[in-house]
Amino acid sequence: MPPRKPTPSLSGTHRYKWTIVGAGFTGLSCAYRLAELHPNDRILLLDARQVGQGASGRNAGFAIAASYFPGKYELDKTPLYQRVLRINNTGLNLLRTLITKHQIDCDWQNSGFHHSAADCEALAQHKFYRDYLEALQIDHTILDRDELTNRLGTSHYQAGIYVHQGALMQPAALVYGLANNLPKNVTLAENTPVLSIKAQKHPTLILPKGEVETGTFILAVNYEAAKLGFLRNKLAGSTLSGSFTRKLTNEELATLGTLKQWGVLSLHGGGATVRLTNDARICLRNSAEYHGGKLLERKTIAKRQIIHKKSFYKRFPELAHVPFEYSWSGVEGITFNGTNFFGKQAENIFLAGGYNGSGVSRGTSFGRAIAEYASNIPSDLVDDCSVCAPASFVPPRPFLDIGAALTVRSRFKGVGLDR
Repeated sequence: MPPRKPTPSLSGTHRYKWTIVGAGFTGLSCAYRLAELHPNDRILLLDARQVGQGASGRNAGFAIAASYFPGKYELDKTPLYQRVLRINNTGLNLLRTLITKHQIDCDWQNSGFHHSAADCEALAQHKFYRDYLEALQIDHTILDRDELTNRLGTSHYQAGIYVHQGALMQPAALVYGLANNLPKNVTLAENTPVLSIKAQKHPTLILPKGEVETGTFILAVNYEAAKLGFLRNKLAGSTLSGSFTRKLTNEELATLGTLKQWGVLSLHGGGATVRLTNDARICLRNSAEYHGGKLLERKTIAKRQIIHKKSFYKRFPELAHVPFEYSWSGVEGITFNGTNFFGKQAENIFLAGGYNGSGVSRGTSFGRAIAEYASNIPSDLVDDCSVCAPASFVPPRPFLDIGAALTVRSRFKGVGLDR
């Protein structure tokens, strides 16, 4: 992405009717909905970094419709599956509407993506996921190795499923576009971390160079909520890393099948995520680790790039000469039992988060829903988002670090060729 000029940070003493912390998909969606519901109210949107430097701009660009639930289809969980499907699709539709309305150039491709398997464990999940898609009547196409090779240009995968719902995009371009087109009654202040909160009838947010008193405070910072005293021992950050190649030549692209742009998610939860982007690069993510919710240092990323290259060469040996142009890391919020968080935390304090890697579509829905919930506006979406299973307890540090590390590591158990 070309450089983006951030909005000024906030200093001094301020009062706002509504304040949202976190300008990712959840916070941006919340801001748009609050502005619709309260056109005469002043709304403040704060972010500790620049827009796009959190998980919303650092992911691989998959907006998921049909979530993947490991294991056999469980009939008694059908209401849960249907509810998550509704939430995801609502988020997709909201993003599609905003992209069209504001003409956001983010390489949005609303034609689904592939879920693929390279070894025995992932092949078992292939059958389970197929049963799930058939039970919920989700449009999909079963693909064998030859069909995948024809589409993707790699014979690495033994079988796959093309799910017609879902979208691919350049995620940083999308959040830039959303931030640049916020409603007029929303003020965005970047590089403005909230250091602490005085929880009272009118919450007060303490900033490095000032404070904000607000009528209603909405927290949309996912795994970082614990830094402000919320969701402690319930939500952890998993650090992922990926790399992308230089732009491929026309001759190199000719080896990559029939599709101009595609995405592959592994049917093993710890498997590699691979994309051919609209600007002719291959992007690959295949490492996840517990790192205390922090990004990786440059030296560590260089080591992870070696792993990325091995995975790349396995899939595209004819492109072994193609160098990686850049590698990066990002952090996703994970819970031990895969639940999400939604609702009131204290007087006039509300929170939405915990998406376990599905934050583009689901986070967008949760942002809209938490705006409605905080405004006391009933909706079907609020009802869906409100039904979150209780979170599994995560022990305090240092046991938190050990437990979170083991949880992240377990994702790679048996990953085999899908890594």
